Amino acid sequence: MPHNVAIVGGGLTEWGERDATWKDLAQEAGKATFNDVDGIEPEDVEGLFVGAVQPERFAFQSHVAPLVAELLGVEVNKMIARTELACASGQAALRYAWLAIAAGQLDVALVLGVEKMNIDREHMPEMQSNMTNVLDREFDGVNGLNGPSHFAQFAQRHMHEHGTTDEQLAMVSAKNKNHAAETDFAQYRKHVDVDDVLDSYPIAPPLRLLDCSGITDGAAGVLLVSEEKAEELDAETTAYVTGSGQSCMASNSINNLPSMTTWPQAGEASREAYEQAGIEDPLTDIDVAEVHDCFSISEIIEYEQLGFADEGEGGQFIEDGRSHLDGDVAVNPRGGLLGCGHPLGATGVCQALEVYRQFAGDVPNARQVPGDPETGLIHNLSGSGSVHSVMTLARDPQ
Repeated sequence: MPHNVAIVGGGLTEWGERDATWKDLAQEAGKATFNDVDGIEPEDVEGLFVGAVQPERFAFQSHVAPLVAELLGVEVNKMIARTELACASGQAALRYAWLAIAAGQLDVALVLGVEKMNIDREHMPEMQSNMTNVLDREFDGVNGLNGPSHFAQFAQRHMHEHGTTDEQLAMVSAKNKNHAAETDFAQYRKHVDVDDVLDSYPIAPPLRLLDCSGITDGAAGVLLVSEEKAEELDAETTAYVTGSGQSCMASNSINNLPSMTTWPQAGEASREAYEQAGIEDPLTDIDVAEVHDCFSISEIIEYEQLGFADEGEGGQFIEDGRSHLDGDVAVNPRGGLLGCGHPLGATGVCQALEVYRQFAGDVPNARQVPGDPETGLIHNLSGSGSVHSVMTLARDPQ
């Protein structure tokens, strides 16, 4: 029988445009993670998994997993790896750590996501060019397709087919940025309303500046342990991994995506995770969801593909307040990517840490999900939206 696996704590850096190196961020998050968990020291870690997307280009450094081990004083004696899956790199690291512990290979694993994306203003063209690497650079990149222009296509088509409005897009951004205003590590900590979003600078119509996530430096870490180790630690709060799904439908290039209004990969990944977790109705069985709102349209499509809303009804779902803290399922209470920023390799790890902290009640009251949440979900898309990853979590083991 596979072993139950729990997150027992974690920590992170402040996110934003940081005057810090890649190494600095890794050390900050690592120290914060160990400080958060009584009973686990660096020498107890048997496996280390580092989510990092482009350290070769952003920080001019490869082979970063052993580098992190050295920086944190971790002598890994069983398993070490860097994971790279574009924006889902952090969740990929979580998934590998979970599988290793579930298989009985490890008892304690450290997962760290790190990204240093802001170089200096002189190198802004290079920073922007780096982001095209997660698409098919030779085809999509040279045709001017980067994040905003690509996701604007999704928004345009969703509006055309389903009547989604600019105001509904803005409602997503306003919700998440207002949550981020209550999040002490977030890149953007300013309350905004729908009119502020609609009045912001147009980037790629219909997407405006406040519809887009930022270029972010940041790191986050969590410690995963076997159920037996969690009992030994007498952990006050746990977040057990109950399911995990992933899907890629042979569509790395935008030209080969199966749809411009749906992500069937997300539906397939979520169904796999739900089946493992015994979730029959995600709308009633999930209390808190951290989803990949790299752009406001993303969250609307994800409502539909994760089973919270019917196809084409994502805009109405946000308009009716059903994804708010007091709605059917609280979506992105930390502020999501739109509010916290998006340091690529760290995002998935931070999402899992947020669910853990929601279970612990260790977030400001202004963004605490009411009713003692007991179940959660994290979701990441990566590349052109070709790959989707979903993980479900619960306060108690199955």
